Amino acid sequence: MTTYQKIVLASRPKGAVSADNFRLETAPVPTITDGQVLIRNHYLSLDPYMRGRMEDTKSYAAPQAIGEVMIGGTVGEVIDSKNTKFSVGDKVVGGSGWAEMCVSDGQMLRKVDTAHIPLSAYLGSVGMPGMTAWYGLTQIMQPKAGETIVVSAASGAVGSVVGQLARIRGCRAVGIAGGPEKCAYVVDELGFDACVDYKSPTFLADLAAATPDGIDAIFENVGGVVFDAALARMNPFGRIAMCGLIAGYNGEPMVMNNVRMILTMRLTIRGFIVAEHLEFWPEGLKELGTLVATGKLKFRESVAEGLAAAPEAFMGLLKGKNFGKQLVKLV
Repeated sequence: MTTYQKIVLASRPKGAVSADNFRLETAPVPTITDGQVLIRNHYLSLDPYMRGRMEDTKSYAAPQAIGEVMIGGTVGEVIDSKNTKFSVGDKVVGGSGWAEMCVSDGQMLRKVDTAHIPLSAYLGSVGMPGMTAWYGLTQIMQPKAGETIVVSAASGAVGSVVGQLARIRGCRAVGIAGGPEKCAYVVDELGFDACVDYKSPTFLADLAAATPDGIDAIFENVGGVVFDAALARMNPFGRIAMCGLIAGYNGEPMVMNNVRMILTMRLTIRGFIVAEHLEFWPEGLKELGTLVATGKLKFRESVAEGLAAAPEAFMGLLKGKNFGKQLVKLV
């Protein structure tokens, strides 16, 4: 290969993300220098947080720069190395973004073993989404056996892990997902105790029926009417891990009729960014990796083929069209 492709942010969205916000470019394969490695990416991760980074607004991280490669997690193979810590053929996890190839100095690169864990899983259940689930559950929700926990976007990369980990810890896991197919998967395949379809006209009654003893902890990925409905069911001193608010990512108003429950039920709500808690990653990844390798933690992937498919797959992700972890296969 003498050239490779990459996708850059061409413009900032005005409302919903569109294909015009991205641009596919071709660049020459770079030559590495001492201390560097050249990586051929195999998979690209698409995640909801990317939508926020596309905006030039105050946030936990700098906005995605116009004209630069779109941010994102990647897994791939070292194809050239001048770094003594990495050899040609090593499988690695990094964050080189929406590109077929990248150069790294190795500082933010992690070698992974694919003998018992598929390479793609290091972008899902044994990667950032899995750690997001693990941290939010164990450190913020702090579940106790017998408690009821509710997870929105339960069929997604993060939510699916939250519920399974909660079940392992003896909790009643109730998911919220969009549509009968996703709800059936959450219960029948992932082992949740129940899953409620937020698109159903009987959503509120169904959530009440699925949580007869109230809700002790929420892992929130959606916001809006979904979060508001769960708030109304909270028990005293409940805990809420605020991971995402995808219902409002395009500027939609966030319905909060039950905000009073924060006071009356003396709730604890904590937003978090898992990349700020790297000291927990070895412990969390060890548990997640063992569970995946032994078949005790299940996952599903939606895979788009080829880098050019990334924008459409990303827009679909923001509309809930994905089933499980959304990936783009590059090789």
